[in-house]
This record gives sequence, structure tokens and C-alpha cells, in this order.
Amino acid sequence: MKSKVYFIKDITPENIIKAYEALGKKLEGKVAVKMHSGEHGNQNYLRPEFVQDVIKHVNGTVVECNTAYEGARNTTKKHRELIKEHEWEKYFPFDLMDAEGPDLELDVPNGKILKKNYVGKNLANYDSMMVLSHFKGHAMGGYGGSLKQLSIGCASSAGKTLIHTAGVTDNQYELFNNLPVQDHFLEAMADAASSVVNHFNGNMVFINVMKNISVDCDCDGNASAPCMADVGILASLDPVAVDQACLDLVYNSTDPGKDKLIERIESLHGVHTVEAAADLGVGSREYELITIE
Repeated sequence: MKSKVYFIKDITPENIIKAYEALGKKLEGKVAVKMHSGEHGNQNYLRPEFVQDVIKHVNGTVVECNTAYEGARNTTKKHRELIKEHEWEKYFPFDLMDAEGPDLELDVPNGKILKKNYVGKNLANYDSMMVLSHFKGHAMGGYGGSLKQLSIGCASSAGKTLIHTAGVTDNQYELFNNLPVQDHFLEAMADAASSVVNHFNGNMVFINVMKNISVDCDCDGNASAPCMADVGILASLDPVAVDQACLDLVYNSTDPGKDKLIERIESLHGVHTVEAAADLGVGSREYELITIE
């Protein structure tokens, strides 16, 4: 059976709520909303004032973790300063899940690369999760969407290092000395994503916003300007399907700027994360795209 992916062309705060409601899945209990806090200097990330309505609608807490590379977010102290600068706490609660250790260890029993995943320990405090992603390119993964938010996004600094090195080390100071074969990194991302999906046991929704579509991630402080016009909002209960649908919309677009994004995706074999996640049973690449007016 094909997964359902809902699509709304007009990108507005109200339509994010409409996309969520279309899923027919009410997030209950304590709700985490996984977002990207945006590296210092990045101009493309989804702003807190833009997403505040849907976060209040689900009574959610925005969650994020520290990074594993130099920048404004690789220590709790610096990241909290950036969170304040970007006004994340102005509109709703914000939880830096790995602000303090120890990390929460999730098993990956059927992982292709990883057998364990380290996430921010505060993940255990939540009953359900909305993964609210800005779809764009990525300098290491090819593209960033729901699967990246589930994997690298929910991982602690140690967990991010473990993913990026395909299980070789969780020491972030050894990260760039242990970069693996590209497909192994992408498979490690899929493994990590599967562990978070398993942790929430179906109590999740996935929304990708195709806005400010740059070839670079929101983790890049000097990201390129958007290369394509905005496309729309996609929502699904299936993270594989929603990412695949976004990729298909890029490939099928008539926007000439798509060539830059496709080059970024293909140069890093970005689709392999989707392939690996589907193979792990995280979701399906087969979907029905349902347009909402």
C-alpha cells in the first residue's frame, strides 16, 4: 500500500497546520517538534516566528542538539547564545536535548552500519514528535529533509560523530580524520533514523517545507542563496515517502535552478539515504501525492 503524502503549494503558517491536520494523526502527551536552529550567519533556515502557530497548535516544545563541528552550535554555551540570538525561546519552549550528558543510547539491531545511536538524553521525556524540516541541499548528505532531522538532527555531538564516521568513533575531535566511504555514511544516517522512528513507535508526523531551497544546509553559516523558487509544504506519516516526494518534485520541476540542487544531490548519492531507510523498513518510496487547496 502506498504511503500518503499531502501537498500544499502556498507556504504559510496556516497551511503548515492544514498539512498536519490532513494527516489525521493527533500528537499526544508531551510533544517534541524537531527543528534546525540555524547556524550563525545562515539566512535560509525556518524562522521561529514562521512556525510558531503550528508549534502552539500541537502544544509542542522545539528540540535540537549540539553539533560535532566548529561553529556557533558545537557547545552548549555557544548554542544557547545562538538560540537566544535567533529568538527561539521568544514564542514557545525550546529544549537543547544534549545540553548535559549522559546521552540516551538507542539500539539499532538491524543496522547496516550502526548497532547503536546516541541521541540527546531529553528525547526520553517526549511521547510524540513532529519532525518539521526545511528541505534543501546538504554538503555531506546531498540533501536534507526528514531523514536527516531524524538521524543527525536528533543525535548528540557524540552521536553525530558516530554517524559521520560510519561507526568508527564518537570522539568529535577525531571526526575529520575518519570520514568513511560516502554510502556507508548515508547508510549510517538511515540506521540512526530508524532508531528514532522505532523509539516513538508510530507517534510521529513528518512535515517538509520546500522554501528557500539552497544547495547548502542550514548548518552552513555562509550558505548559498536559494537556487530554486519555493515549491510547497509536504506532510506524511512516512519519513521515507515525504523525502522521496520532495526529491521527485525537484527532478520534475521546470525551474532551471533545479540543476544546481540535482548536481549537489547526485554528486553525494543523496538518494541512497532514502534507499537504505526504505530497505530498513523505516518507510516506503512508493507514495500517493494528494494535493490540498
